[in-house]
Amino acid sequence: MTTALITGATAGIGAAFARRLARGGYRLVLVARDTERLERAATDLQRKYGVETEVLTADLATDEGIGAVEARLADTGGHPVDLLVNNAGFGNKGAFLTVPLQAELDMLKVHVEAILRLTTAALPGMRERGRGAIINVASVAAFLPRGTYGASKAWVVSFTQGVLRDLGDSGVRMMALCPGFTRTEFHQRAGMGTGNIPSWSWLSAERVVDEALRDLGRGRSLSVPGKRYKVAVALARVLPSGKLGGLSSKAARTYRTN
Repeated sequence: MTTALITGATAGIGAAFARRLARGGYRLVLVARDTERLERAATDLQRKYGVETEVLTADLATDEGIGAVEARLADTGGHPVDLLVNNAGFGNKGAFLTVPLQAELDMLKVHVEAILRLTTAALPGMRERGRGAIINVASVAAFLPRGTYGASKAWVVSFTQGVLRDLGDSGVRMMALCPGFTRTEFHQRAGMGTGNIPSWSWLSAERVVDEALRDLGRGRSLSVPGKRYKVAVALARVLPSGKLGGLSSKAARTYRTN
């Protein structure tokens, strides 16, 4: 049975990954900060899908939390991890310089350092076994010049595609997932209003996950769910950076989470 480890597994896209992979018969390692919520999610998945689950409480904004997940990924004993979903993340409300520096640093810890360290921990075992995959959840915001959040997600995309190139024909796949507006707890937790976002802009977490897994199976290094968002990313890649401010300005203001 293939084992998947998912960070940020109790809500939103992470929870949708957990449900989808459980339905596919994966053994799951669920990672999040809230132990009670983790255990409840694990029980629900076990009852509904009959799969084995582990829970690992870890705050990826801390060295201790990252270290705990690194140790599990490096464990090549009975249930080595063959699919890592680096999904944990958050946004800060407000323009740059209005957000406390520590909040910015915490974001970089989760979005950059944690992904770097967890990928580094997972890859040796995957390469030795000649199989495995890593999905790093970024955002459409990676292609828009929008503060620390967008910059951190741009790093995720570049890092993922660069490491995949270095892996060559090892049998290990890597993919950056760049969803647009998705119905999750993300905006609510950050205290961001979403009333100005048109209904057609929203994707369900289930659709994001289904398209991501399909793109991973096709060997793609980048997945952008939804036709409208594919067009937006294509435009962002060819337009001069100074022109991007006019690319869906309302959406950009909401994506500018710091």
